[in-house]
Parts: sequence; C-alpha cells; structure tokens
Amino acid sequence: MKKLNRRMSAVLLLLVIIGILAVPVAVHTVRAAGEDAAVSTEAGEVTESAASADGSKALAAGICVGLGALGGGIGMGMAISKSAEGISRQPEASGDIRTTLMLGLVFIETAIIYALIVAILVIFVL
Repeated sequence: MKKLNRRMSAVLLLLVIIGILAVPVAVHTVRAAGEDAAVSTEAGEVTESAASADGSKALAAGICVGLGALGGGIGMGMAISKSAEGISRQPEASGDIRTTLMLGLVFIETAIIYALIVAILVIFVL
C-alpha cells in the first residue's frame, strides 16, 4: 500500500511540475504570436499567428484546469476513502471524522477553483 501511495505521489508531483512548466511556455508562445499578429494584421484580418495565439491560450487553460481537477479529484477520492475507512473502524467518532473530511474537501475544492481562475486569466488577460 505504501508503494502505491509513493507512486501516486510521484505521478502527481510530475503532473504538477509539467503543469507549472507548461503555462510559461504557452504564455511565451502567446506573446510571440501576439506580436506577429500585431505586425501583420491589416483592416481586421485574422492571421494564422493570431489563431495560433488563441489556440495556445486554450491549450494552456485546458492543461491548467485539467491538472487542477485531476489532482483535486484524486485527493478527494483518497480523503473520502480514508474517512469511510475511519468511520467503519470507529463509528463513535463519525461526527469528528465527517467534520474534518468536509473541511479538507473545502480546501481541496478551493485549490481547484484557483486553477480555474488562473485558466480564465490566461484566456482573457494574456
């Protein structure tokens, strides 16, 4: 069981690192494409580089929300599993376990909402 948890932790850490590294690369691509589009756009024409910039923004936002939801979903699943296990072992402590579970789920969901906000910022601000 400990090996499985270590492997899952390693995979999650790798996904987080990829997500952190993917956003700056996409932002750089978007900025470079935006500069090309500003130079080559005439009379409202949409160039290929402007479409590429929109595609890069969508890709960065998708990666951001996807990794946030993936990590949050795995964390919520593990938390619910452990709380159900704890309640089955000690039914008299179910109130305390449930309260702690709900507080933990709120914090996990907050991290997912932050990922969504970052994705919205990538799409509309950059």
